[in-house]
Amino acid sequence: MSHPTQNPQPTRRQLAALGLAALLPFPPGGVRANTTGPGRTTVPLFSTAPVGASSVDGWQHQRLPKVARANEHEVVADEGTAVLQIRSAASASTWLARLDVDASERPWLRWRWKVDRALAGSDLRVKTGDDHAARLYVIFDLPLDRLSLGDRLRISAARALSGADLPAAALCYVWGHAQPVGSTAWNPYTDRVRMVVMDSGDARAGRWQRHQRNLAQDWAEAFGGPMPRVAGLAVGADTDNTSDRVTTWFGDLELSATPG
Repeated sequence: MSHPTQNPQPTRRQLAALGLAALLPFPPGGVRANTTGPGRTTVPLFSTAPVGASSVDGWQHQRLPKVARANEHEVVADEGTAVLQIRSAASASTWLARLDVDASERPWLRWRWKVDRALAGSDLRVKTGDDHAARLYVIFDLPLDRLSLGDRLRISAARALSGADLPAAALCYVWGHAQPVGSTAWNPYTDRVRMVVMDSGDARAGRWQRHQRNLAQDWAEAFGGPMPRVAGLAVGADTDNTSDRVTTWFGDLELSATPG
């Protein structure tokens, strides 16, 4: 009797069911964040990378399982500063920086981003709208013993299937369209990723937007309980569901003990 061929890679739906549709398995190894002063941690810098580079020290480009086309990316000069440029056209992928930061000591996350346009089909409420002109994930090292039995079993199975250390909880800050700034919702695939709309629509497109968030507050509102350590940050844009296109830029990111 013949048996179906087994696919060693998890499908996007399998990963998405665990809140990992746009997150990636952590690759082996990692990098240390740069501590630049008391109470301040700088994530590996885009601004020190050479213009024209397709890679940045401390960041790893990660393709998404079962997404045929990855984004194009390059370090470019913008207003005299090197930044990461991402071009997404019916594609998706992220850049991941592995960290190990006590977020209770440095709960303030600061960053800046820019997009040339919002995605008209972006909508937190539906799976077909799970595309965003810009995304920033905060990935937490949440111990599995703090999850329900069902979540522990599902995540353990996904980790075994993928052979990777898939994250169990994340916050995701996005540039959206259908919802106004300040809207929050669970990712349409899962309750392991909490989405927060930081910018919406085209009103601010084409201009740098600076943001900061108190991770302790956002964690408490989304998941409750003690906030785990930050295991990584991931930046990206995705247009694979809507078959749209966008150009996105990210400047340097920072974790700090105090607001800016």
